[in-house]
Amino acid sequence: MLLQYLYIIYVLAVLMLAVMDRIEKMEKKIEQLFKQNEVCQLLETIPGVGLLTATAVYAAVPDAGQFKNGRHFSASIGLVPRQYSTGGKSNLLGISKRGDRYLRKLIVHGARTRVAMPMLRSPWLAEIEKRRGRNKAVVAQANKTARIIWAVMSKKQEYKMAMAG
Repeated sequence: MLLQYLYIIYVLAVLMLAVMDRIEKMEKKIEQLFKQNEVCQLLETIPGVGLLTATAVYAAVPDAGQFKNGRHFSASIGLVPRQYSTGGKSNLLGISKRGDRYLRKLIVHGARTRVAMPMLRSPWLAEIEKRRGRNKAVVAQANKTARIIWAVMSKKQEYKMAMAG
């Protein structure tokens, strides 16, 4: 009985090593594609956007021209508030969560690191965090990052941080 358990553990360990090897090869391939792609390198100049986010954005949206503006791009990945309107009164709800979940998750995680680092946090972001809480500030930063991503892709220029943040 013990030998059967040891054999199962051995087989699982061999499978795990094979999977880890495949992951390493895929990561190298992604890095190679990143180095060959000018748009991905431009996207990496945006704080909170790294190699994985840049390549995922480019894979999902190779042409920023398919969106009218940054808000449309942000809306396409579900980072804008839902609206409920009745009788002329408009109510804003949570984010719509439509579109590419993986892309949204990467952008939100990048925004989370930006919110967590005081040297990257703008006064605008600090004010939102103080008023609405950390998670709302993270989503607000993710929305702003998505709009910046669209601008960088459409203008094909690297990101230059504005004075106001």
